[in-house]
Amino acid sequence: MSKNALVSFKGTKNINTEIQLTGSKSECNRALIISALSKKLVKVENLSNAADTVTLNGILNNLEEELEVEIEESKTVDVGPAGTAMRFLSAYLSAKNGNFLLTGTERMKQRPIGILAEALKTIGADISYAEAEGFPPLNIVGPLDQKTSQVKIKGDISSQYISALLMIAPILPQGLTLEIEGELTSKPYVDMTLDMLAEVGIKHTWNGNLITIEPQVFKPGTLVVEPDWSAASYWYSIAALADEAEIALPALKEKSLQGDSQIKNIMKIFGIATSKTDKGIAISNLGLTLDTNEVLDLKTCPDLAQTIVVIAAALGKNMAFTGLETLKIKETDRIAALQNELAKIGVTLTEDNLIYTLNTDNLHFPEKVTFATYEDHRMAMAFAPLALLINEVEIEEMQVVEKSYPFYWEDLKKAGFEIGIK
Repeated sequence: MSKNALVSFKGTKNINTEIQLTGSKSECNRALIISALSKKLVKVENLSNAADTVTLNGILNNLEEELEVEIEESKTVDVGPAGTAMRFLSAYLSAKNGNFLLTGTERMKQRPIGILAEALKTIGADISYAEAEGFPPLNIVGPLDQKTSQVKIKGDISSQYISALLMIAPILPQGLTLEIEGELTSKPYVDMTLDMLAEVGIKHTWNGNLITIEPQVFKPGTLVVEPDWSAASYWYSIAALADEAEIALPALKEKSLQGDSQIKNIMKIFGIATSKTDKGIAISNLGLTLDTNEVLDLKTCPDLAQTIVVIAAALGKNMAFTGLETLKIKETDRIAALQNELAKIGVTLTEDNLIYTLNTDNLHFPEKVTFATYEDHRMAMAFAPLALLINEVEIEEMQVVEKSYPFYWEDLKKAGFEIGIK
């Protein structure tokens, strides 16, 4: 049975704490695929304990021996709700020897995979849709028989499609040249993939909208995973909503591969300063928020959107945002989820020609509010900090945070929040 978290914060809203964050899920999942493709020449350190990473690691470990022999019967590979695993394994399994049914939860079966599957089929992969056209589950028979090294893929749907293709490129007989069609959203995630490949000897060229990776051999090495900037964003939120805050986040780098490290610049709008320390970084509330009429573009960091929109709403800022298109195909339709839950504090989020605008004129904080999560970890973690402004916040399905930040509730307790269970 799902449990709900009852979150509150009694007394003075002054927060002074140090939080050791888990490894970045984005880096970990790339590192695990790269390690598997290198046949363990590449080691991985500081693995995340996020459920998505645990799932992918378990699948790759289970497949390691089986991929070395011919598999006649189809093997079911179930990623559960792990979207990154679905995208990365679609490409990985296509390049490996075997017969697979790649599947996931009912929500996963509603999340499109057709753009990646069709790109893989163009290259020469044997992929078919087991149920609905363009969606998981996928029947995959590998290894692919490469027909071409040239493939086109849309850049404005999911950068994970592009990363999935780039990671298998070095082991393909002809390598791969990706032509990115249209605008590339979430570019930092593609940069992350290429930077991690470069760390283990894989070179690339990027000219205009063409990325080329020739057939290459992975060099032995170790990919050390940085703590998760996506998880750090919730501590920026807490700092912004507190009266005073000094929060240390060890081992985070100012110059990070992670696109979500942009949170440190975005949060200047809300009066949050980031400083480098001997151990990592520290964030503090300066008590000075800025008024801005600029439309905040989040296309390169869509996983920060819920956090930032909720902070702006709670602080009564009528801000506008763009670059949120991909939110509709995430763990839930995150736009609809935000609209539903923000309405509970009198705030609206409306869309006009891809511009999303907050109206906080009727903002109010009831004594208690129950927020739904829609099986989405980021909804839970974005709304829980509102307990700094609301007497009691109830978060439904509190276990959803296991997907990316399993110790979220324990870390809130360290910071002075009271967490009950209903």
